[in-house]
Amino acid sequence: MIRLYSLFVLIDLALVVIALIDCLSAEEFQIRALPRVVWVFLILLFSPIGAIAWFVAGRPARAVKLSNGTTWRPGSGFPEDQRPRRSGPLAPDDDPEFLKSLRADESMMRRWEADLRRREEELRKPKDE
Repeated sequence: MIRLYSLFVLIDLALVVIALIDCLSAEEFQIRALPRVVWVFLILLFSPIGAIAWFVAGRPARAVKLSNGTTWRPGSGFPEDQRPRRSGPLAPDDDPEFLKSLRADESMMRRWEADLRRREEELRKPKDE
């Protein structure tokens, strides 16, 4: 039983040391969610939960390889002319064809509303007339 506990203590110590080194060697602007000082306190005070939280939520995000062969780092942004374009359909408020069809449907809706108002007025009139 003592061997098992000593193994857990060594794993915990290794995890804390690795998380602490990783936290202290990361650039300040790349650290996510909390400032570096808070992460160091979390790693040291709440072992091993703080170290696991660092690897899950605080560690800098990795670079993503794009389909055109370039790499993109989260937070680096893109100039507008270099922004990668989606190949799928556009969102409705970004699609000019959809917006044109809405304007065309607007006149049809006005005609339908006028027709509905006329029919409602006919129904409200007394039948004697």
